[in-house]
Amino acid sequence: MADKFQAVVIGGGPGGYVCAIRLAQLGLKTACIESRGSLGGTCLNVGCIPSKSLLNLSEEFHKAQNLSNKGIEVGEVKLNLSKMMKNKDKAVTILTKGVEFLLKKNKVTYFKGTGSFKSKNEILIKDHQNKETLLKTDNVIIATGSDAVSLPGVKFDEKVVVSSTGALKLEQVPKKMVVVGGGYIGLEMGSVWSRLGAEVQVVEFLDHITPGMDKEISIEFMKILKKQGIKFNMQNKVETIKNNKSGAVVSTVDKDGNKNNFECDVVLISVGRKPNTKDLNLETIGITLDDKKRIKTDKMFKTNIENIYAIGDVISGPMLAHKAEDEGIAVAENIAGQSGHVNYDTIPGVVYTTPEVASIGMTEEQLKAKNIKYKIGKFSFMANSRAKAIDDAEGFVKILADEKTDKVLGAHLIGPHAGELIAEIGVAMEFGASSEDIARTCHAHPTFSEAVKEAALSVDKRAIHS
Repeated sequence: MADKFQAVVIGGGPGGYVCAIRLAQLGLKTACIESRGSLGGTCLNVGCIPSKSLLNLSEEFHKAQNLSNKGIEVGEVKLNLSKMMKNKDKAVTILTKGVEFLLKKNKVTYFKGTGSFKSKNEILIKDHQNKETLLKTDNVIIATGSDAVSLPGVKFDEKVVVSSTGALKLEQVPKKMVVVGGGYIGLEMGSVWSRLGAEVQVVEFLDHITPGMDKEISIEFMKILKKQGIKFNMQNKVETIKNNKSGAVVSTVDKDGNKNNFECDVVLISVGRKPNTKDLNLETIGITLDDKKRIKTDKMFKTNIENIYAIGDVISGPMLAHKAEDEGIAVAENIAGQSGHVNYDTIPGVVYTTPEVASIGMTEEQLKAKNIKYKIGKFSFMANSRAKAIDDAEGFVKILADEKTDKVLGAHLIGPHAGELIAEIGVAMEFGASSEDIARTCHAHPTFSEAVKEAALSVDKRAIHS
C-alpha cells in the first residue's frame, strides 16, 4: 500500500524544505523528498553557505596578514587549507542536520531518494539502493532547484575545469585561476582564491561585470576588485578550453578579433545555471515548460496540471535562495486556502565579496528605459564615522526615489555590511516609504546604517556629513 499525503514536496533545498514546514504548520500531512542525501539543496551543501564560510575565512586570513599595518604585531601568518576546508564542512554539516531536525519537529516525513511522477497523484521514490517507494498525494510541489551550466563542448571534471561546486573543494591554492563569467558566483569564488594567493583572471563576454546590476555600482565594484589584484579581460569570448600537463589553456577572442591564451591551474566556469527537471518524468503527465526549459506557472505557482505547483530555480525569476523560500511559503499558504504572495519588486540581491554589494528594486538603467522620472541620493562610506574608524570605508549608498512622490524605487550599495543594510530599505519599500521616511528615522551613532540615512537626506540635497 502506498503512503497517502495531502502534499508532497520534491526537493529539500531552501524553497522545498521551507514549503514543507509551512504546509505542516498549516495542518497538512506533508512529505519532503531529497535526492542528495542531506537537506538544504545546492545553497546549503555546495552554494551559499560553504562559499560564505570560505569568503569569511579567506578575508580573516587576508586581514591577519595586514594586522601589523594597524599596530598589531603578530608572527608569520600561514594558511592551513585542509583545516579551513574542514571548518567549512563542519558549518555545512551542522546546518543540514539542523534542517533535518526542523522537518522532524514539524512532523514532515522525510524521504531520501529521487522522486518522479508516476501520475499526477503518485510519486515514485528511488533511493540509493534502487529500492522503490510509492506515495499518493493530493498536491505536489516541485522544488528541485538548478544545476551549473558549462560552455558548449566543455565538461566539468571538478579538478581542473570546475563549477562553483569544485571551486569550493580545491585541495590546494592554484597559482593561476581563470574565472569565466563576471557574475556574482564567479566574483565571489575568484575573491576567495585571490585572497588565499592565486593570480585570478576574469574573462567576461560583456563590457561590464555583474549584468543587471546598477551600472554605477558595477563600475565602482570592478575598480575595487582590480585594486585587490583581480585582473579583468572584458568583451572576450571563450573559444576553447583545453587541458594540458599543468592545468588548462583558455583561448578567447576579443571584440577587435585579437586572440588571447590564458594558462592556468584551474578554470572556474560561472556562466549561469539551468533548471533541474531531468529526472522528474514530467513528460508522463504533460507539464508545460517555457523556452528556457523552466516549468510554466501562474501567479499562484500552479502548473498546467491543477494539483501540481513549482517554485524556486525551476520557474522564472532570479535564482536566489530567499526568492525560493518566499515562494515556498506563498504556495503552501495558497494550497491551504490562504492568500500567499511574493513581492518580486523587493527581492534583494547580494554579492558577498569585500566590500559587499547589495541591490533592491529598480536600477537607473531600468528607470530610464521605463521613462520614470527619479531623484538620486548618494552618500560615501568615506564620510561615515564608523567605517572610517575601522578603516573599512570603500563604497557608497545610492537611493533612487520617484521625482514627484519621493517613493523609494530602488537602492544600490557597495561597502561594509551592504547585505545587512539593504534590509532596512527592503522594509521601507514593502511599506511604500519615501526617502523622507528613511531620512526622518533616527539611526544610532556611530553605525554603518547612518550612510543609508544620509543617502536618503541626499535625495533632497540636504545630507549633513557631505
